[in-house]
Amino acid sequence: MCLAIPGRVMETFRQRDMLMGRVDFGGISKEICLEHVPLAEVGQYVIVHVGFALSVIDEAEARQVFAFLATMNELDELRQGEFDEISG
Repeated sequence: MCLAIPGRVMETFRQRDMLMGRVDFGGISKEICLEHVPLAEVGQYVIVHVGFALSVIDEAEARQVFAFLATMNELDELRQGEFDEISG
């Protein structure tokens, strides 16, 4: 199953003329393409799928996504992959 996961934007930068960002997924950070969400700012949450941020969401919605995934036992699958639950 493919999932889009919330992550928090820690920094933004340009790389090869593309808007990129370092996004934190509960302690694991990845470089993510932010071209689809050019107004995303440091500290905001974005929904990420296969390395691309698709939309900006608020922190409450990000936590709600993780609560939903926990009820479906999907967080174990995420922990075995690249991402982890938002801490806090």
